[in-house]
Amino acid sequence: MDAARGEKLACKSISKRKLRSSVDIEDVRREVAIMRSLPSHVNVVRLREAFEDGDSVHLVMEVCEGGELFDRIVVRGHYTERAAAAVMRTIMEVVQHCHQNGVMHRDLKPENFLYANASESSPLKVIDFGLSVCFKPGERFSEIVGSPYYMAPEVLKRNYGQEIDIWSAGVILYILLCGVPPFWAKTDEGIAQAIIRSRVDFEREPWPKVSDNAKELVSRMLENNPYARLTAQQVLEHPWIQNSTAAPNIPLGEAVRSRLKQFTVMNKFKKKALLVVAEYLPAEELEAITELFHMLDTNKDGHLTIEELRKGLQMIGNNVHDTDVDMLMEAADLDGNGTLDCKEFVTVSIHLKKIRSEEHLPKVFNYFDKNMSGFIEMEELKEALSPRGDQKAIEDIIFDVDIDKVSKLTIKYQHLQKQENAKGRFGLPRVAP
Repeated sequence: MDAARGEKLACKSISKRKLRSSVDIEDVRREVAIMRSLPSHVNVVRLREAFEDGDSVHLVMEVCEGGELFDRIVVRGHYTERAAAAVMRTIMEVVQHCHQNGVMHRDLKPENFLYANASESSPLKVIDFGLSVCFKPGERFSEIVGSPYYMAPEVLKRNYGQEIDIWSAGVILYILLCGVPPFWAKTDEGIAQAIIRSRVDFEREPWPKVSDNAKELVSRMLENNPYARLTAQQVLEHPWIQNSTAAPNIPLGEAVRSRLKQFTVMNKFKKKALLVVAEYLPAEELEAITELFHMLDTNKDGHLTIEELRKGLQMIGNNVHDTDVDMLMEAADLDGNGTLDCKEFVTVSIHLKKIRSEEHLPKVFNYFDKNMSGFIEMEELKEALSPRGDQKAIEDIIFDVDIDKVSKLTIKYQHLQKQENAKGRFGLPRVAP
């Protein structure tokens, strides 16, 4: 809270333990410099202050409390071309603003767009410039950055310019209209191959119902040749964006919404990890969530039925769609008994509130690594995830997370020595820990 202004603020803290090289340090310096130099825009989160202490670099920004772009789509209960066009107009205005000021974002994805508040008229804001870079017209880059689903083919070829932001926005538009990414595979290598091929599928549902104008725009944003791809200005001038209020306003179907749910729902490993995090939450935070659980548990049997969850959410002013209550129950019900105990409710609350803390990671890892070998092995994972830990689910989790493909998971925690420097390694004001 900014006491002088009476304004709530958010703080992004970057642990110095994660900044292991001069490149990492330069990345943080660049993020701060870009956020400070980029002119103010209603759809770009504002940096208020940046400083560092012995352990972390802190970026103080305006707070965005309205949730992620996809979360709001799921809660809304339906999605239409008209709504997608409005979102895409905002995203492209941000891209145009960045490009006009010599900034390439390089990591456009739905998770980096948050609503400022819960109101329907809330502005959508881009929040993360951690991979952004300044560029001059015609300048080319070779560093592979970004998230696999949203990466342009020329990034994989290590020769790209600002056109990559249009590609990433085109991937977001494709997902907005059908619920799944256009280039998908089980491995990063598979995704990369699909991106290089650049074959966009307009056959699956609901594409036959989508207007030709929308499909034409997606195709031109996902043009394999970056020099033939539309610019931000050309996307904003496209008839589908220009006439967005005339775009079809009929829901694209439950299938789209269902896929969006699947795209954002946690896997079993993440759920269990959150359960471990719950045990280390500050007492007051845990108390508030526990109090809410007891308020919703109307028959006081220590378990929430789906009916109690539904009524309770309505009682506290969260009018959640019935199908979303079902999804919430499924996501949180770790033991599969059809009800939520207090621990399970705390877990899903943590997920919904997006509580994350790096200090909990070693505790989570050690929970799974029973024999303290430095690896999470198949048997340990199976034991930790019981009674739902069927062999297929365990194999799927290992496959998803095991980068080295050696049938075990490994995490190393390295601590950087503190370097005493009056100005700080990042050139930011230094504060006492």
